[in-house]
Formats: sequence, C-alpha cells, structure tokens
Amino acid sequence: MTTVYLIRHSKPLKVNNDFNKDSLQLRNEKEVLSVEGEEIAQNHFAHDEFQDIDFIFSSNYVRAIATAKYLAAYNNTNINIVSEFGERKFGIQKWEELPKDFEQQQNEDEMFKMPLGESQREVRERMENALEQVLTICEGKKVAIVSHATALSYLFKKWCEMNYSAECYFRGQPFFDGVWNYCETFQLTFDNQKNLVDIKNIRYSNNP
Repeated sequence: MTTVYLIRHSKPLKVNNDFNKDSLQLRNEKEVLSVEGEEIAQNHFAHDEFQDIDFIFSSNYVRAIATAKYLAAYNNTNINIVSEFGERKFGIQKWEELPKDFEQQQNEDEMFKMPLGESQREVRERMENALEQVLTICEGKKVAIVSHATALSYLFKKWCEMNYSAECYFRGQPFFDGVWNYCETFQLTFDNQKNLVDIKNIRYSNNP
C-alpha cells in the first residue's frame, strides 16, 4: 500500500498589484504566504500524522513550496518540485475577462475553458499523469503532495462524486463537506496496482 497526502497550500498574502507589470499567471505563481499562513502551515504539520514522510512533492507555485517547507523541515527531507501539480490556468490578463459564472460552468462542463486557459479535463489529466509517476517511484511509501484547491478537486473527480461547494462522496460515502480550508488535507491509500482504495479528509480542531 502507498499512502499519499494531498494538501492544499496555506493562506497567501494579499497585495496591491496596481503597479505590477507581471502577467496575471506569473503573479499567481509568485504569491507568498501571509504571516498567518506561515503559522497555519507550521502548526498543521506539527501533528504526528505528518511524521515519517518519505517523499515530499510541491507544485512550482511559491505559496505551495512555502507550505511544503514545514513538512520538509519536520521530516528532514527535500521538496521535489513538479509543475504539473500547479493550479488551473485561467489564460487571461485581467480578472474582468472571466464570465461571472465561470467557476460553475467549468465545474459542470469538463471541456469549458477560456481560449488560452485550461479545461477541467486538461487539469485532471496532467494531475493524473504526475500522480501516476509519483506512485511508480514511491510505491509502498508515505508521500505528501502540496497543490491547490481547484486542481485537487478536478483530480478527485477521477474517483469521486465532487459537487461544487457541496458534500463529496467516495464509493457512496461522504468524505468532504466541500469547504476548502487552508492546508486542507486528504489521506489517500493506493494498492500495489495503483488503485485508490480509501480516502479520508484529515482536519484538526486545535493545533498542537
């Protein structure tokens, strides 16, 4: 069996981009964690659940790497950067370009996207391919992957009934209420044929 923790990044810092000439995609990739976000990640990964992690992977987004660094520090191991675990790309220059119901449309139609952006299916396929490689390399190990809410929710649709901001089911059993907290964590168990046999949402009411 291989255990994989799929984890959303911690809370990013809100900044003023009025004078920022970077593309919207680059700004998104460069977002850093807020002070609160650093504290959330540090406290979250101090739980025993996250001890003895054999491999740590992160998307190439700064906020994901900054979240994963606490896992790496607690487990005395390196972070492996995999860009395929990055967030869904909008393919726009300004937020105003998105239709008001963009999120709902993309959730309901796996092919819907902006002309230069990614569809739900495209995100899921790259996430699947990256996870497949991780499962091959890390068979029988304990693995953590830090990624992003939308990308993870699209990946889950491979195995689960995922509803937009509503309860989600695996094999007919609810496992997630659809509310994405920072450092939201899911424990997935795969058999030796890389089949998902169990998924659990791991939350803590109090930090250690």
